Amino acid sequence: MKKLVVSVLSTVLAFSLAACGGKTETAPAPAEGGAQGGKQEVTLKVGASPVPHAAILKFIQPKLKEQGVNLVVQEFTDYVQPNVQVNEKQLDANFFQHKPYLEDFNKGQNMNLVPVVAVHIEPFGAYSKKIKSVDELVDGATIALPNDPTNSGRALALLEKNGLIKLKEGAGISGTVKDVVENKKNLKFKEVEAAMLPRVLEEVDLALINTNYALEAKLVPTKDALFIEDKDTPYANFLVARPDNKDSEAIQKLAKELNSPEVKKFIEDEYKGAIIPAF
Repeated sequence: MKKLVVSVLSTVLAFSLAACGGKTETAPAPAEGGAQGGKQEVTLKVGASPVPHAAILKFIQPKLKEQGVNLVVQEFTDYVQPNVQVNEKQLDANFFQHKPYLEDFNKGQNMNLVPVVAVHIEPFGAYSKKIKSVDELVDGATIALPNDPTNSGRALALLEKNGLIKLKEGAGISGTVKDVVENKKNLKFKEVEAAMLPRVLEEVDLALINTNYALEAKLVPTKDALFIEDKDTPYANFLVARPDNKDSEAIQKLAKELNSPEVKKFIEDEYKGAIIPAF
């Protein structure tokens, strides 16, 4: 019995010491590199076109890493999946589009993605492998245009600005080929997925190509374009997120770095005027 009493007292004493801090468990140390300033590192997944968007994002990856943000860049060659995947929360944000495209996409797909910050402008250009000057366009020449509504309208507006066609009054950037009311050279329009435009360049007389796809195809907009938008174009490319995460700390850190002096210098040095900072 005496032994039993001693045993019970020992057990009670052990629990009392533990409750009072007499015995503590050592918490496991955080994984190396897993936290910054006591905070757990946040992973941010961003979808982007390869050039220049992904290149710009990769340029700021080390700076964001220092701030506790692990930026993962997922590259896309189309203009649909980056928005779909942000909306479905497979991605946190994307960086590839201008506001008119985003607004049209939201409307058509019943989404509510939001622009966070403007980063750069990609002047839209006209390219050809067959002619050296727009004056060389023959009667009945074939012109390739992007097949998405906002970029198609933008291309037609650029053709009108350079005297090749005339659009119905008020058509503006929403114009379609049906809005062409004057076409003295009887130009034929071929609508193609934007990413495919450089590939059909050999097959058409002239192609209106988004600068990111022109750069991927090793075209130099400031040198190779027969004509190009000026720097006053309203088509700035934005970082885009969802209403539920646009104000998050990680997204705001990304936005700040995308508008930093370092990114401005990177764009100017890397793209020599083919891409223009929008800030």
